[in-house]
Amino acid sequence: MAVLAVESGLNAMAARAPRPVEIVWWQNLAFVAKAFLPGVWLSFSVIYSRGNSREWLARWRLALIMAFVVPIGLAIANGSELLEPLSFPDHPGEWWLRFTTAAKIINGVLLISTVLILMNLERTFRAAVGTMRWRIKFLILGLGVIFGAGIYTQSQALLFPGYNAEWTQIETVSLILGCTLMAVGYLRSGFAESDVYPSRTVLHRSLTVLLAGGYLLAVGVLAQVVAFFGGLKSVQTQAFIVIAGLAVLAVGLLSERFRQGVQRFVSEHFQRPGHDSREIWTRLTEQTVNVLDEGGLCATTARLISETFHILSVTIWLVDGNEGRFTVGGSSAQTAREIEEATPRIDVTAAIREGLLTLGRAFDLDEARDLWAEPLKQLALTEFKNGGHRVCVPLLSGERLLGVAMLADRVNAAPYTVEELELLKCMADQIAAGLVRMRLTSELMMGKEMQAFQTMSTFFVHDLKNAANTLNLMLQNLPTHFDDPEFRQDALSGIASTVKRINDLISRLSALRKQLELKPVECDLNQLVGDALASLNGTLGLEVRRDFHPLLTIVADREQVQSVVVNLVMNAREALGTGGTIEVATSERDGQAMLSVADNGCGMSATFLKESLFRPFHSTKQKGLGIGMFQSKMVVEAHRGNIQVESEPGKGTTFRVLLPLRK
Repeated sequence: MAVLAVESGLNAMAARAPRPVEIVWWQNLAFVAKAFLPGVWLSFSVIYSRGNSREWLARWRLALIMAFVVPIGLAIANGSELLEPLSFPDHPGEWWLRFTTAAKIINGVLLISTVLILMNLERTFRAAVGTMRWRIKFLILGLGVIFGAGIYTQSQALLFPGYNAEWTQIETVSLILGCTLMAVGYLRSGFAESDVYPSRTVLHRSLTVLLAGGYLLAVGVLAQVVAFFGGLKSVQTQAFIVIAGLAVLAVGLLSERFRQGVQRFVSEHFQRPGHDSREIWTRLTEQTVNVLDEGGLCATTARLISETFHILSVTIWLVDGNEGRFTVGGSSAQTAREIEEATPRIDVTAAIREGLLTLGRAFDLDEARDLWAEPLKQLALTEFKNGGHRVCVPLLSGERLLGVAMLADRVNAAPYTVEELELLKCMADQIAAGLVRMRLTSELMMGKEMQAFQTMSTFFVHDLKNAANTLNLMLQNLPTHFDDPEFRQDALSGIASTVKRINDLISRLSALRKQLELKPVECDLNQLVGDALASLNGTLGLEVRRDFHPLLTIVADREQVQSVVVNLVMNAREALGTGGTIEVATSERDGQAMLSVADNGCGMSATFLKESLFRPFHSTKQKGLGIGMFQSKMVVEAHRGNIQVESEPGKGTTFRVLLPLRK
């Protein structure tokens, strides 16, 4: 505003200057001041009332830099030569001011920036609803008047080579009107906080771009037409424009197609019900289908109700089941912090619950005389004494009260029709259904987490119980047989074995919550498998047949792949029981290294292979956790390989691990 004031003051000094030299000097200074307008006001339009202003500044940083650098740089570099005086050859003593090239560029930047400023302010106004829109309306209207006049004067400056003092008068009048509107806005709403989050769409919904573009196009076309026919002083041109306009109007009025279009427009927009329920239902569904939390659902629906019924203050209160009171879900009137500070705690009493369940529909809160409705009146926030009656809409799901929607401050205090109250009930039912869906989903997820925890803890406790029993027996026999060296040796061996079992159990469970980290090195799969079999150190109780073929090297984490080999061989051994054979083979298949582990044991059913084999906590073994195959699959896939299995009950199982060869 200071920049606008300085520009107006310099223009005033130019108007009062007695000599042409002084007029030119003051006008050049005013033009330099005008060069500061694009950057300053574009920055303001990007951040005004926006809760995410830093994000918008980052998105507009290039345009802001250009808006500051280009006009200011040109103005400073050509400060005394932006406007130059020229005399009329046919009228000695008369002179005029012509724009130089630098001044024309500045005017062009000013025009583009003015459109962008109005576009950003329009976007902020569109995104605001309810009381937020009421707070910022007059300020944006005032700026619209100031910069709307700027579009006119700057377009004229681009069309004509010379400066016209009448443009300054237009800008001055618009500045006075705009400041008056802005003052009204601040006097009625003060400096209340406003947080608006506009959409990122830029052009396709902007009324400013449409109007400014249409105006500039019309001005350009008319300028060419007027210039072609000899200028505005030509009586023939003026007569042509007037007569052509009347002819077009007459053709339109006499056209059957035009009249039919008017009738259709009236039928669609003036003879239908007050609200298109199908359109509102579609909008409600589209805007809430991807909302995943209660706060987002309440904020979205509060905004939709505010825009649909022209209600400035819409607040949705939810029933807090833990504390038994109403809590803010979302609002179009104020921020959650402002509402919490301004509203006392209202408990959800049995009388309130019973009253809302019995009524079951939207009702006029100010006309309610029941005692249970009195506390609810404190939830219906209002900023206007003449905003009409407040309405309460209960959010019900069967016999369950989920919350209430409070409507206040309707524009023009318009009364609610029966149709609107019924539509509000339908919307409340939809909101309640969404809340129930979210809460059931949350409960289902918690139930699944608890089930997984119980399943895991069952296996964990089972193995720990066995380990504890082993240690308990040793402790019971320790006082009696402590002096026996053989017993001490067995006890130490038993303790070491038990500790190893516990550590193995912990490491296998940790695999479920840790992210797999690989340390790949170049290695020979045959040697890696041989080392893994050697680590079993004869604990299998039978001979493992080997069939290794020469292979190219692979890049793998040795320890992780060896753990897969050991797990597959141990599973095969447990499937064999007291007899049978295990065959471990390596070969190349389709450009990949293949490791196969086959047994002729009990086998697995097709259902188990499909639904349970690679899922944690699913095992055919009595004491198994069902983690080994899950972990093995995770390791193989981390190496960009895959694991395959063939099995048949009573005939055995074959596992095949495919890993990429090093090229």
